[in-house]
Amino acid sequence: MAGTTEVVIVGAGFAGVACARRLAAEPRARVTLVDRNGYHQFQPLLYQIATAELAPRDIRFDLHEMFARHASVRTRTGEVVAIDPHSPSVTFADDSMLAADVLVLGAGAQPNFFHTPGAEQHTVPLYSLTDAERVRGRILELFRDAAAKPELAADGALTFVVVGGGPTGVETAGALAEIVHDVMPHVYPHLAIAGARVILVDLGHTVLTAFSDDAHSYAVQQLTRRGVELRLGVSVKEVTPDGVTLSDGTTIKTRLVVWGGGQSAAPLASRSGLPQGRGGRIDVQPDLSVAGFPKVYALGDVANIPGADGEALPQLGSVAQQAGDWAAGNIIADLEGDRRQPFHYRDKGIMAMIGRKAAVAEIGPHRHELKGRFAFAAWLGVHAQLLANAGAEMRAFVSWLDDFYVRPAHRSAELLDPATIDRPRIRLEGTHDGTEHAG
Repeated sequence: MAGTTEVVIVGAGFAGVACARRLAAEPRARVTLVDRNGYHQFQPLLYQIATAELAPRDIRFDLHEMFARHASVRTRTGEVVAIDPHSPSVTFADDSMLAADVLVLGAGAQPNFFHTPGAEQHTVPLYSLTDAERVRGRILELFRDAAAKPELAADGALTFVVVGGGPTGVETAGALAEIVHDVMPHVYPHLAIAGARVILVDLGHTVLTAFSDDAHSYAVQQLTRRGVELRLGVSVKEVTPDGVTLSDGTTIKTRLVVWGGGQSAAPLASRSGLPQGRGGRIDVQPDLSVAGFPKVYALGDVANIPGADGEALPQLGSVAQQAGDWAAGNIIADLEGDRRQPFHYRDKGIMAMIGRKAAVAEIGPHRHELKGRFAFAAWLGVHAQLLANAGAEMRAFVSWLDDFYVRPAHRSAELLDPATIDRPRIRLEGTHDGTEHAG
């Protein structure tokens, strides 16, 4: 197509999808959105897949369906193993190449195991839908094994360790405690589940360190109420197939360790030849392009995006989404001969779910603090915006809200049934159910 700018976007996370969505309405741009999985995953809810609150299809959105009505957006499933920022172009695992006029990198993150012996081999992180399904499958397997051989419980089969006291660790531990203590007794009424344990380990002396002291106390209280044991001020020194050793010398027998102990940029960042900073992430300029490479943008968890104070913004879905939309705006500005604008993040705050009807949120740049139901409402609003970016229907999200927030916890047992485990609850518009596709 003569006069068309070819934009290649690597990664279909919040940043990549937001960038593609805005460019879809620009007739002078043709977009190829590349992702190794071929779908967008709603990452903030991975822990709910892991703990059987939601089914996998509830948070998985096929890219072809998402952009089916946008002729200028093509999707391609494939793993990008290298980029050439000079051309620019990308190389796939099958050695094929794809050239671009503008390259947008939104390749995301990978778990950071901090060189902990055995952690990479014997823990499960929560950074992808595959990870979440592995955790769910392992939980089910361990309970089945313990039901068949109750003596396995004493050997750690029903002891679950979560590493990391940030939002991922806290949300996972809270939800895991609820499935262990509220759901599984209905599935295995004759199994002595009273001895089951959920243990949260973190080197810090509190959880949710980015939040206020009041939020710390609230989170600790809510986790403790749900039966979570907190091991704070200690680190994991080694992980083996049947246990973890802590820095204070204690050993915990366990058959499942969920790793939420930090993240670093996806491996593509280190192979990009672009300047890297903290966390191995690509450093970007205020307009979100990479210094020396005006036709290359880096967004989301693969990038260090400077905030108003010059410090890198946190790795949040709202940061990624806004950056994707902004980068698209700067690409359009180039097409129109206008000046690019520096990125301005609209701070929505920070928030975390601790369990059913328990959440903590600090809203806006001044961090107005909310707890409980009001915090959950704020959490819902932010996540509804992120979900809308994926092209999902709001009424489906409200339906999920009713399922998660209103229904009794033990009804999650329905999602443990193999016949219903992947039953869709949130649907894309324009799929076979006859609903209208989002424009």
